Amino acid sequence: MLDLLVTHATLPDGRTGMSIAVQNGRITEVTAGLHAPAQQTIDAQGLLVSPPFVDAHFHMDATLSYGLPRVNQSGTLLEGIALWGELKPDLTQEALVQRALAYCDWAVGKGLLAIRSHVDICDPRLLAVEALLEVKHQVAPYLDLQLVAFPQDGALRDPLAMDKLKRALDMGVDVVGGIPHFERTMADGALSVKLLCELAAEQGKLVDMHCDESDDPMSRHIETLTYETQRLGLQGRVTGSHLTSMHSMDNYYVSKLLPLMAEAQINVVSNPLINITLQGRGDTYPKRRGMTRVPEMMAHGLTVALGQDCVMDPWYSLGSGDMLEVASMGLHVAQMTSQAAMRQCFDAVTVNPAKILQLDGYGLKAGCWADFVLLQAQDPVEAIRLRATRLQVYKRGKLLAQTPAATASLQLPGRPAQTDWLLRKAE
Repeated sequence: MLDLLVTHATLPDGRTGMSIAVQNGRITEVTAGLHAPAQQTIDAQGLLVSPPFVDAHFHMDATLSYGLPRVNQSGTLLEGIALWGELKPDLTQEALVQRALAYCDWAVGKGLLAIRSHVDICDPRLLAVEALLEVKHQVAPYLDLQLVAFPQDGALRDPLAMDKLKRALDMGVDVVGGIPHFERTMADGALSVKLLCELAAEQGKLVDMHCDESDDPMSRHIETLTYETQRLGLQGRVTGSHLTSMHSMDNYYVSKLLPLMAEAQINVVSNPLINITLQGRGDTYPKRRGMTRVPEMMAHGLTVALGQDCVMDPWYSLGSGDMLEVASMGLHVAQMTSQAAMRQCFDAVTVNPAKILQLDGYGLKAGCWADFVLLQAQDPVEAIRLRATRLQVYKRGKLLAQTPAATASLQLPGRPAQTDWLLRKAE
């Protein structure tokens, strides 16, 4: 007897009437019309079953700290960085843990079951590192948390940052981070990329750098990151996050850069909610929005994810952990409104970031972990349009969260008694 059987499911690839069989926490079969005895059977009623959402770029050490020690009045990146510097000396491990755990609760409720979080290592106490390692341990039964050692104050600009970064890796942090555009000179930025990639190669770590988060078209550290990836044989293991300067680069230079990135198998994470909020602040009109060239990168075969980045912290006062909101913003800003492109945006918050995080057993195939979300939508495009309710969220075949279906009761003459905003498909 199966542990769980889901019937009449629609899958993100468009297959309908599908059944998903689960035994011992793994998917054993995905096929049409399967009927088998099971301890629990769920009728999806034609709605979308998706693998869980994945956020490839977040800052969990800062999340839910909005207003501490004060509100970011200008809403700018630089004031946010200054605010974080003011807050760091007053951080406590208990408060960090509690805020992070609260955010993980939000995430699970939204079907977000894997997060890569950058953690600031420039505090000599490494308090945030200790806190998020504790959070990682606590949430392990229901959420995959991958940590990046992030030298927020610059790997070279802070003279002790490299030592602290190495300590963080020794403590169990997973990924080497960096922020080359924040170094004092372009040369120091390039040198930091070289040193950090060499460290990752020595230790067998992945790399994920805040790279060229700037409106300056001459901020070209992604070129150095691509070169070092090739030189050190790190293909497929390196991620460039943000890359907002590419929005402002001339097209000729980008036409050279994109094939080189594809050759090096560079992964990319764009953070549309934050990138379009923080970039272009110095412009009048026309005003740049800063988001990197997502459709062009996808067309070159790069693995591109859309990340949340911030939720209620010194840089961003909004957010709820809803990756469909992220996909929706990315879709609109990148003008990815063809049917295929809208589905690519859904992939950018599910399968693409799962690939970047190198998650084991992710997907809706036999042998994968039985991790999935039942959405109140009939396909990925409708899920993005409605930011669909996560009706049920499963991990290893066990129910983690459920939300009542979104409906409105109506009192209209001659009309139905309720609506759920779904566009019913013709039989």
